[in-house]
Amino acid sequence: MSKKDLFTEVAAVSYPGRGIVAGLSADGKYAVSAYWTMGRSAGSRNRIFVTDTEEGSEVVRTKAFDETLIAGDPSLIIYAAVRTLGKKTIVTNGDQTDTIYQGYKAGKTFEQALRTRKYEHDGPNWTPRISSVLDIEGGKLNYTLSILKSDEGNADCTVRQTFDYEAPFAGEGRYIHTYEGDGNPLPSFAGEPVKVAVEGTLDEFTDKLWSSLNADNKVSLFVRFIDIATGNYEERIINKNK
Repeated sequence: MSKKDLFTEVAAVSYPGRGIVAGLSADGKYAVSAYWTMGRSAGSRNRIFVTDTEEGSEVVRTKAFDETLIAGDPSLIIYAAVRTLGKKTIVTNGDQTDTIYQGYKAGKTFEQALRTRKYEHDGPNWTPRISSVLDIEGGKLNYTLSILKSDEGNADCTVRQTFDYEAPFAGEGRYIHTYEGDGNPLPSFAGEPVKVAVEGTLDEFTDKLWSSLNADNKVSLFVRFIDIATGNYEERIINKNK
């Protein structure tokens, strides 16, 4: 698989939905994690990322920007998107963040925890649940991506795919998103996560990624650079709603 330009890939699709990037910085010093939300409806666009502290570590959550506009099932748009447990950083597009977090605490693997979940209950789209974990145990990065989706719209069949990347190359990452593009119903992501270049400083990477997302549909962006040697990190959050 050839390595593609992340920003070109993101800009090429008007509605990739929610997206996750995991990888290693060009200098090999930082584990890189990014997650964004997009929306076509007023409810989906009515979100921001906020941070708080729980059990001694930071949690990044989605939150309604205007709580008077909340309608339907808020669990699909309001959730903990990022949690940290020891050397692991968990990033997902739904409340399966908590499923993975609690699974690890109970001694389960990433795959075992996600086996209890399926795609989102928003038929006929059946939006995939995409998840990642970046692990810097032992001073090196390993990361895993997962997608849970319906079998081409068959609501009776859950397809569970896991992609594990051990000792990845510097300057490379993988990109996975919920939808292949716009449509009705929205077509689920297909194939392996896309191999992409990971380049630039935290601010450069964040600014280019935000600029690449469709201006009408982008909602929020989270990017974290984790020092593999120390576990310390810096992050950036951009919210369209202010």
